[in-house]
Amino acid sequence: MATRLLALGAPDGRTLPVPSLARAGDAGWYRFTAVPGRAGNAVIVGHVDTYAGAAVFYDLHLLRPGDLIYVRMGGGSARFAVRSVTEVPKARFPVSRVFGPARRHQLRLITCGGDFDYAIGHYLDNIVALATWQPARHANRPGKRVSYAAHLA
Repeated sequence: MATRLLALGAPDGRTLPVPSLARAGDAGWYRFTAVPGRAGNAVIVGHVDTYAGAAVFYDLHLLRPGDLIYVRMGGGSARFAVRSVTEVPKARFPVSRVFGPARRHQLRLITCGGDFDYAIGHYLDNIVALATWQPARHANRPGKRVSYAAHLA
């Protein structure tokens, strides 16, 4: 799946910013994290769905280790291989693992998941995919499927 990538600003202190529901087909790079392909944790978020149907990360939970993700920003492209996909309760979100310091070039994709609580109008969990940058020498390994491709709008 290919999508546009929006640059997102600072959170309100309680939530991670996400694209508006009107832009549910786009993902958002949290610009206070690493640029995808550079050292550190790059964080990209997107909606799982809206009242109108599936959104950009609807199938995020289907990623498997080894699946490839491409991100284009500023004329360059970075390729990442998925390491893990987990569902975590929002109350136990792994903040330090997602946003903490890292020397390696890493990517975190985040969306909502789990049960939907109609009383509060939100999902109770998050789906978090962790991926590691793959330098050019690992290009085109057979058997790997491309899962997402994003470029900065």
